[in-house]
Amino acid sequence: MLHHHRAQFPALGNKVYFNYGGQGPMPQGAMDAIIQTQAHIQDIGPFGTEAYRWISPQMQATRQAIASVLNVPFDTITLTGNVTIGCNIGMWGINWQAGDHLLLSDCEHPGVIATAQEISRRFAIEVSICPLKATLNEGDPLSIIAENLRPNTRLVVLSHVLWNTGQVLPLDKIVEICRNNNSLLLVDAAQSVGVLPLNLTELGVDFYAFTGHKWLCGPAGVGGLYVRPEARESLQPTFIGLDGVITNNQAQPVNWQPDGRRYEVSTLATPLYVGLREAIAIHQKWGTAAERYEQICRNSEYLWRKLTNLSEVKCLKNSPPESGLVSFQLANNQPSLKLVQFLEAQKILTRTIANPNCIRVSVHYLTLESEIDQLITAIKQFTIQN
Repeated sequence: MLHHHRAQFPALGNKVYFNYGGQGPMPQGAMDAIIQTQAHIQDIGPFGTEAYRWISPQMQATRQAIASVLNVPFDTITLTGNVTIGCNIGMWGINWQAGDHLLLSDCEHPGVIATAQEISRRFAIEVSICPLKATLNEGDPLSIIAENLRPNTRLVVLSHVLWNTGQVLPLDKIVEICRNNNSLLLVDAAQSVGVLPLNLTELGVDFYAFTGHKWLCGPAGVGGLYVRPEARESLQPTFIGLDGVITNNQAQPVNWQPDGRRYEVSTLATPLYVGLREAIAIHQKWGTAAERYEQICRNSEYLWRKLTNLSEVKCLKNSPPESGLVSFQLANNQPSLKLVQFLEAQKILTRTIANPNCIRVSVHYLTLESEIDQLITAIKQFTIQN
């Protein structure tokens, strides 16, 4: 069944792909949907009454598909281009005052770190780093976060799944800690949407920024932001355009949209969002979110156990991973990039991570055990030669 399902993903036919955490391979159905949608829009006229009548329900259906993945009402979804845009909306929209405090983890993406630095410079707020990297195998991330909160912590920004080590943070408990401190919580969900079964309504997270082009295998340029309805009035729009405002009969803006649209600008790429919707539907045909996650965990554990049997390799995590990210280092300080380049020459695609210095392998429910075996054989070959 999996082999038949994988046939819908052309990019998996001529390589061994372990970079889902960077960008997922698109299914043919999603690519076809993009082309067909663009052709239809051009046929009816890209701007006109008929086009609008057709496009509007298409985008509504995409919001509903995304909302079904997150288990939230569709009107809580803001359509964006990627995770970074969603994080920027969440970080810049706070009514910052001089002396406020913003807390990051030490495992955040450079785009988030740079945003925090610029907000600090412009608004004279203090940014500090919460050391979560060291809790991968021991220690309690909850106590670390609690210790680093301050009475003036306005916003906490961290990832649900840490992009470098693959650690899954206990988000439900983190939400409770932040709420007890009257701090808002923004989550970078780049490595969790499409991996973990999610119910953001139950979690109670304030802001959850995600993308469609990684584990959901949608096209690049589509993503979204979930804003908890109760937190919406705490987050002012930063990017402002026609789609985000209500106008009067003189076409003058009089208010923000009452839902997730208030953070949108205008002229969304309809074909790409239709492509994402088709990609989501294709995954759901294989199995539920829980079933897909179980398969991801089986694959990551299979890889982790194979890697731990290699004397020249040290996995960062000393127990089976709980996500699709498996990171490891080579013994004797061998350069990670050299191995990644060696693997790519054999059409096995992985990537390096700078901090901590390691190789990151992304395994999906689409990954085959035979592909993992092929990776292990190639790593053995590399270590023998080097």
